[in-house]
Amino acid sequence: MRKIIHIDMDAFYASVEQRDKKEWKGLPVVVGGPPNSRAVVCAASYEARKFGIRSAMPCYQAFKLCPEAIFTPPRFDAYRKVSYEIREIFSEYTDLIEPLSLDEAYLDVTENKKNIPHATTVAKEIREKVFHKTDLTCSAGVSSNKFLAKMASEKNKPNGLAVILPEDAGTFLANLSLSKFHGIGKKTFEKMQSMGLQFGKDLLTLKEEELISHFGKMGRSYFYMARGLDDRPVVPYRDPKSIGVETTFEKDSDDFNFLYTVLDGISKETARRLEKKDKKGKTLTLKIKYADFTNVSRSITSERVLFLASDLLEQSSSLLASLWKESPGQPKKVRLIGISISNLNGNNDLEIDDGQLKLF
Repeated sequence: MRKIIHIDMDAFYASVEQRDKKEWKGLPVVVGGPPNSRAVVCAASYEARKFGIRSAMPCYQAFKLCPEAIFTPPRFDAYRKVSYEIREIFSEYTDLIEPLSLDEAYLDVTENKKNIPHATTVAKEIREKVFHKTDLTCSAGVSSNKFLAKMASEKNKPNGLAVILPEDAGTFLANLSLSKFHGIGKKTFEKMQSMGLQFGKDLLTLKEEELISHFGKMGRSYFYMARGLDDRPVVPYRDPKSIGVETTFEKDSDDFNFLYTVLDGISKETARRLEKKDKKGKTLTLKIKYADFTNVSRSITSERVLFLASDLLEQSSSLLASLWKESPGQPKKVRLIGISISNLNGNNDLEIDDGQLKLF
């Protein structure tokens, strides 16, 4: 039986800000753009969450919910530094570490470096060391697979530890609202509710084929989730399939020259990230979100590899110009624009469908 730990830092970005600015301790802190802006919330302290503020929420909406909140821009260099410190603690116990982001990771401690027999003991030690080294708290979940470990880490947040034993998984999941299942989003849950599916035990009433017919390939995942089954290994490194950057405007814009200038900055940042990852790609995708929240994307595949900022700008602005020509009369105002590079280092991650490039 595998022994898997999921570690999740508590309100990571906001907690780092509260740690570094002692006067913000205990106050609602929002990491993201300025209040009354279209920028989104990157993170919210637990004090801010009490007002209903959540990640990915527009900052202007967060400001309405809590005008007295402290809004501060993200400091990613500071967050990365703490993330490296945490990773060093993880590596004292195992090399099987799968980072999901700067603030969470899976650890396989079935055979750990310190020969500690119980994963719960490992999790306790890690939490203590993280707090001692960073003055930050984290939550941990322990179980026999990644899905259950992730579910366990949510049980006692913040600053908690929970264990789901294999023999207890069935009962735990059966009585849990499907809205709390990792991998089931708001819209999917609403669809499940319309089908009379409210708890984990309700999913058990449907066959795998029925779930697939209703939810596509994710139906198979839901079938196994309800049974607490997950054979995915902890993968120490994932080669990225795409690298890119996108930005949301404070004010919608239909000014082509302005959008071109934004693409110039995005191209430079994407080129920097490609260089940092030592990657080059052949496919560039332009993503546009309009003021009415409709999305459109266009892709182009080059014979030569793309990694220079000048090439990224040339290709993305060409796609933007093509979109502009498709719009009869006045072009729609743009809310978000972004580019990504895929088919990295010649890897073929493409599928041709109806003449358009579809990216996995």
